[in-house]
Amino acid sequence: MSVQQEVFFLPAETAMDGQRFCLFYPAQGHSIRGLVLYIHPFAEEMNKVRRMAALQARALAQAGYAVLQIDLLGCGDSSGDFGEATWKNWVSDVVQGCQWLQQKYATQNRNPSNAPLWLWGVRVGCLLAVEAASQVNEACNFLFWQPPASGKLLLQQFLRLKVAGDMMGGQAKSLMEGMRQQLASGSAVEISGYRLSSELAIGLEQAALLPPAHQGQAQRLEWFEVSPREEACLSPVSSNTIAQWQQAGFAVRSHTVPGPAFWQTSEIEEVPALIEASIAAISASLPVAMHDEVCA
Repeated sequence: MSVQQEVFFLPAETAMDGQRFCLFYPAQGHSIRGLVLYIHPFAEEMNKVRRMAALQARALAQAGYAVLQIDLLGCGDSSGDFGEATWKNWVSDVVQGCQWLQQKYATQNRNPSNAPLWLWGVRVGCLLAVEAASQVNEACNFLFWQPPASGKLLLQQFLRLKVAGDMMGGQAKSLMEGMRQQLASGSAVEISGYRLSSELAIGLEQAALLPPAHQGQAQRLEWFEVSPREEACLSPVSSNTIAQWQQAGFAVRSHTVPGPAFWQTSEIEEVPALIEASIAAISASLPVAMHDEVCA
């Protein structure tokens, strides 16, 4: 059964912020099993993940989930330039995407009063999801693909792209310090064709994958990591983060799936096992908390 996607532009909260490009995949079937908002990763990772995101969105729609994909401010086909984006703007876009999904079905006969809201984040999208969840007037469940423990690590990795491109001799440390001073002073930095604003860098660096306030007994987190190794295990950092979510009252289940690091490979890659496992995970009954084996 093919899924017909709907393409539209969603006006931003203020006229000066323009519009957000959206793809909507209506739930197939007579009942809606859930509402899913996709939150894309950072910079070039967004382009690397597009194929996997489209495949997953179609598969979710066929399984009875309504899926909205939204390009954040300055990304993809949305208004603005990447250099104009701030962390606050992006969080606001995520909240608005949730509201659009909720309002669309609240005004139709197919009102999913019992259909849960899922925030599906990839990499930096996971950090945006947890911050936006505190502003959404509904309990949220989370589907995380390759979640980082903090935005500080992602920012460090992004800045290293500039160092790798410009480094001569032993100047790596001074180049990194120079970029950080530039951002701290309020100036932007150009990295691999992306203009990173000070506001976005500061917001990203302060972001952490901390559980939002728990709003319901059934709130869930499905945590996925992809590894090229067949018998992969979670890192201690991931295990500790998951433990924090469990202590906050979330029902958490972690999964490791064999496959390439599709968000950063030179060629566009697919991981069919991740798509299948994600649908099975969010469609399952409330899971008993469990962990994959943790690496020493």
